[in-house]
Amino acid sequence: MALEAWFMDDSNEDQRLPHHLNPKELVSLDYLAELGVLYWKLNPENYENDPELSKIREERGYDYMDLLDLCPEKVSNYEEKLKNFFTEHIHKDEEIRYCLAGSGYFDVRDKDDRWIRIWMQPGDLIILPAGIYHRFTLDTSNYIKLMRLFVGEPVWTPYNRPQEEHPVRQKYINGLTHKFGETIKAH
Repeated sequence: MALEAWFMDDSNEDQRLPHHLNPKELVSLDYLAELGVLYWKLNPENYENDPELSKIREERGYDYMDLLDLCPEKVSNYEEKLKNFFTEHIHKDEEIRYCLAGSGYFDVRDKDDRWIRIWMQPGDLIILPAGIYHRFTLDTSNYIKLMRLFVGEPVWTPYNRPQEEHPVRQKYINGLTHKFGETIKAH
């Protein structure tokens, strides 16, 4: 099964709910790719010996890996951490996440500043480009096991919105402007 993604409603209900529009408005992998979001479907049961994962890591220079079990029983200050992950932000580097078990949501902003919810399930590997506004939350299962990949030593420094003048954000916006041939609104 392919990755599921959709435009979100603007409800303030529990962030762990799907937040579909009514009617649902799905987002294609092609549209995500236009925004710089890359996707692979891999076998999470074979992640330690997966040649496809090894190839991705080698081609993209991901030489550091760790695993994160995110659930109330395994993370101290769970609610606080989840709140931090759900604060809209950018990074200076790509964010690479591979779901090995459980499920959760990555939300990204599109070129018109609309939220797109990406539902990560076992086997889904996504790469969010540097400079894209995004956030993360668990779904109602309250559990996900993620592999995090990095180039070099892990750096996870969020730059909370607004970051319109940040050089990485500017580079991302300029790339979208070039790709879509229009001026992208700074919000």
